[in-house]
Amino acid sequence: MHRRIRPSVAVVVALTATTALLAACGAPAEESTDSITFWTPQSTPERVAAQEAVAKGFTQETGIEVDVVPLAAADQDQALVTGAASGEVPDVILAGASQVTSWQSQGLLDTDAAQEALDTLDPATFNQNALGAVTVQDGDSGESTVAAVPSDGWVHLIAYRTDLLHEAGVEVPTTVAELAQAATAVKEELGVTGIALGTQSGTASGTEGIESIFQSAGCSLVTDGEVAIDSPACAEAAGYFKELRDSSVAGDYDVESARAAYLGGDAAMLLFSTHILDELANLDEAVPPSCEECGDDPEFLAKNSGFITVLEPPDESAGGAAQFGATLAYAVPARAHADEARRYIEYMLSTGYADTLAVATEGRLPLRTGTPENPTEYLDAWGGLGFGPKVESSVAEVYGDELVTAMGEGMDAVDRWGQGTPDATLAGLVATQGTLAQQLDPLYRGTDPAEVTRQMAAEVTALQQDQ
Repeated sequence: MHRRIRPSVAVVVALTATTALLAACGAPAEESTDSITFWTPQSTPERVAAQEAVAKGFTQETGIEVDVVPLAAADQDQALVTGAASGEVPDVILAGASQVTSWQSQGLLDTDAAQEALDTLDPATFNQNALGAVTVQDGDSGESTVAAVPSDGWVHLIAYRTDLLHEAGVEVPTTVAELAQAATAVKEELGVTGIALGTQSGTASGTEGIESIFQSAGCSLVTDGEVAIDSPACAEAAGYFKELRDSSVAGDYDVESARAAYLGGDAAMLLFSTHILDELANLDEAVPPSCEECGDDPEFLAKNSGFITVLEPPDESAGGAAQFGATLAYAVPARAHADEARRYIEYMLSTGYADTLAVATEGRLPLRTGTPENPTEYLDAWGGLGFGPKVESSVAEVYGDELVTAMGEGMDAVDRWGQGTPDATLAGLVATQGTLAQQLDPLYRGTDPAEVTRQMAAEVTALQQDQ
């Protein structure tokens, strides 16, 4: 098992946007090559150096050199379209699920190469929701195409203070309804914020908070092309969201202030991504715990925090549990060196997988959890990796093997609105344009949640008609 893997010494990556775009495109594809180009959104100097170290292992095994090019998502989109027009494309791209499905719909990907890599690795060893996220369904024929091979991601979890919930006489919640009740009870009993989460109207943090809570409450944005955000389940979810927001004693939060409230001991619960794990354990000097008890014991919050990685759906009719999160996948552009790209993907998801996850352990949970012979091999390896900037301890050492297993369950439940269906484009537009978060102010002022979700539906329908 890999433990405490520390990225190699960072190299300075001084790329201007223009230089990055020019350097990012490889030569037109030939039958074979001894060098490939890999685009990655993991772009900090430390992470680039760590990825280069993994790529060197691939080179030693295959003789194929890898040019690791850091490129943000927006630059990837622009450069791929430009490269496709000129015939100059990279060979492998690590990108978000919504990106790769969009590229596939534009005919920019070699999906045969991705499918071959997936078949070699065995689709059954992958997170099935993650596969769904990179599967594009044709609206006319219903035929599904896998656009890329899932790699890793993160999931929303709820951190909670075991001591404060006990003091308030509150049981650990298992559903959104229980979460709202618990948050309200904590505020009333202890006078502290029940739960901190993104609630600012019209902001990206509000958008993320809505999708996370609404989904967990069994609400769907759109179903088979029909806007469904005005359903009874969604109206109920909006009511819960207001309860959660009203449990704050400090007003509305964005992502940063919500995290600060929990780290400062001013909130009993926190809705956040897995990136909080190292910060609670005092493993990130840039974001240290600052609660009153943390002065004497910097690990106080890690010792006194529990985690909910999956909220149960309200009833069986709502389907399986759905958690908010993000996933990355390996895509092969059309006209890339497909055979070499496929071999690189297969290496990165087997021999080089643990070292790849160690690039940013707390934010890169495996979407291939193991092999047919050992179904939890890579999840177990993830639990043993050093995490946080200090890379001093593993997740299993700090939080226990139980949390490692629970994190796997959380990743299994990541299921974004519209993913793997023709509705994915609409869902993406709703998220990027903040359509739902624009309607939060009326909810906060006391407008009936059913009326709020009806207005949300009207806005989503208008967006749908403009597509």
